[in-house]
Amino acid sequence: MELKLRKTGNSLATTWPREILNRLNVKEGDKLYTVETKHGILVTPYDPKFEKTMDVANRIMARDRDALKKLAE
Repeated sequence: MELKLRKTGNSLATTWPREILNRLNVKEGDKLYTVETKHGILVTPYDPKFEKTMDVANRIMARDRDALKKLAE
């Protein structure tokens, strides 16, 4: 799929086909994030920093499961 850049003020903008926006499950006002990979740039609606934070939280919750269970009682 080809996207064309157009000048908008002092910036460049592009329009995305509705089909792609639907597949990304995004709408006007949502944020997209870019991640550089060895294959190029990945555009995603998921914040990679949040994902890393959740990975750390999941490891802590798994490690301290018994203590968290006691706290929840």
